[in-house]
Amino acid sequence: MKQEYRHHHHTNNLRGKKLLWVALLNFSITMVQIVGGLISNSLSLLSDALHNLGDSSAIFIAFLAGKKSHKAPDEQHTFGYKRVEILAALFNAVVLISICIFLFLEAYERLTDPQPIKGKIMFIVAIFGLLANLISVLVLRKDKNHNLNVKAAYLHLLGDTLSSVAVILGGIAIWIYGIFWIDPLITILVGIYIIYHTWGVIKQTVNILMQSTPSDINIKKVKQKVETIGEIDNIHHVHVWKLDDKQTHLEAHINLKNNINMVEMMGIIEQAEHLLKKHFDINHITLQI
Repeated sequence: MKQEYRHHHHTNNLRGKKLLWVALLNFSITMVQIVGGLISNSLSLLSDALHNLGDSSAIFIAFLAGKKSHKAPDEQHTFGYKRVEILAALFNAVVLISICIFLFLEAYERLTDPQPIKGKIMFIVAIFGLLANLISVLVLRKDKNHNLNVKAAYLHLLGDTLSSVAVILGGIAIWIYGIFWIDPLITILVGIYIIYHTWGVIKQTVNILMQSTPSDINIKKVKQKVETIGEIDNIHHVHVWKLDDKQTHLEAHINLKNNINMVEMMGIIEQAEHLLKKHFDINHITLQI
């Protein structure tokens, strides 16, 4: 058990260090892109810089939330601090969508009134942004499927990587062909893509905070499986929810067919817990006979 805890603690520390390094790297990208965007007069480059600034803050918040979530439970927070990461993921997703909406308004103004842009500078700065974003994406790629907080940060970075690619293509088009309207168009397309992918994170975090039944669990099947145990008449008042993106809880009442002693009753509870863990991956179970 201690070895498992040490492994879990080491994994969390490593994940935290990755988030911190990625936040610092993104902040450096932001500074370069702001200067480059102002010099070149490129909205898509400035939008990329704004995304990166939001990402730097979001990833740093993700880092702080990750550290806070591992704090031991106390009398005021008996479930612990696991949901700090869920709150951080929701906050980051909402901020990202808000940034996209702001950039849509800026892009509309540029479409109605195109302005000259220095495509060469835009292209060079976007190359730097792409390389830095690619490094960040690769650093977090392995952990994105194991932690919702990291996934929200990863989506920020993926959006910026795609944005950098689009800005590079736009920079070439402006530099060689003088097509200035492509700059706001790229901003809109990248924003739509980011919102599409971020909406899933918002839905997932809201479901966890609302204590909704997880999408991969069917309450009717849970009841049917538990009621296959011969001594159980029925199971009711079933509640299933997620504490965070990993830990699933269940509480329920069980009626028995016959009066039995305490030892037999404990045996039935153990059978039910075994079925729930094996078939539904529910790892925190409270059953009341």
